[in-house]
Amino acid sequence: MSRQQWMILSAMVLFLLACSKAPQLAAFIGFRQPAGFPAPAYKFENNQVTSAGFELGRKLFYEPRLSRNNTISCGFCHLQTSAFTHHGHDVSHGIDDRLGSRNSPPIMNLAWSTTFMWDGGVFDLDLQPVAPITNPVEMDESLDNVLQRLRNTAPYPALFQKAFGSADITTARMMKALSQFMVMLVSDQSKYDSVKRQQGVQFTTEEQQGYALYQQHCSNCHREPLFTDYSFRNNGLGAGPNNDEGRYAVTLDPVDKYRFKVPSLRNLAYTAPYMHDGRFYTLAAVLRHYTSEVQDMPTLDPLLKQHGQPGITLTSTEQTQLLAFLQTLNDPSFISDKRFSEEAP
Repeated sequence: MSRQQWMILSAMVLFLLACSKAPQLAAFIGFRQPAGFPAPAYKFENNQVTSAGFELGRKLFYEPRLSRNNTISCGFCHLQTSAFTHHGHDVSHGIDDRLGSRNSPPIMNLAWSTTFMWDGGVFDLDLQPVAPITNPVEMDESLDNVLQRLRNTAPYPALFQKAFGSADITTARMMKALSQFMVMLVSDQSKYDSVKRQQGVQFTTEEQQGYALYQQHCSNCHREPLFTDYSFRNNGLGAGPNNDEGRYAVTLDPVDKYRFKVPSLRNLAYTAPYMHDGRFYTLAAVLRHYTSEVQDMPTLDPLLKQHGQPGITLTSTEQTQLLAFLQTLNDPSFISDKRFSEEAP
């Protein structure tokens, strides 16, 4: 073998070795229904999640150009480290630091929801982003301006081309891309999930006792495995400072006064403060409300007045046990999953 042939062969071997050691990108896995979860409500046949659509949706989720002055993105009020809530704020802060009227709800397991917002005023996930974009205290922008801005900003035309086969940037495509990102925000890796899937994990005695208390007192509204039944209920908070009447503003039906969507109990360790107006900063305060502060109101949920007196009877020991169980619903992997972060993995 000549010296030249030997050098060519050596270069080829080194190239092949380098390729074999190069990190391989994991194949994209779209939406998957977790074991033990019901069938999703989202109509995937109208918007199948693809790698390109998901990546575009993630970029849009963290894009401040969706707001009037290029300062507020969806991710501004929905922080991954806080299970996509606005940590530390009782009500959301939007453009020009304007105050909203409600606490930012967590973004997780939206594929199973049929209504959105605390009052259910939006009934289609593909329409939901229109509300914060156009709300004067959130992003305060028009869709026409947002679309024009994206059309003039690289690499958006190329990203839309890759995701939808056309560089034409429309409202429908922008909404579908955002939905492809949001439906992928699935939280199903808590200790509770591992116990239920018999993955070699068990509840402690205290957690098991708390689970029994949850099943007795909480499960009618916070139904497993999503820990919400997506209904709207008055839990006896009473009128807040801004007299938010909840779902009544949507339906104008008096029976809906002060009814709000039942939130999930998942990831409570990351989503304080609690309730639609963020009035409680600890879970202990939440339990104190249910045991001794429920206000008797005309539209109070009947489940909170079963024995003539409003509220739920829980001893201090039972409250400790219930709190122990609630901790099993936290999903650390969800708040650290690089797929959902602003920076691509």
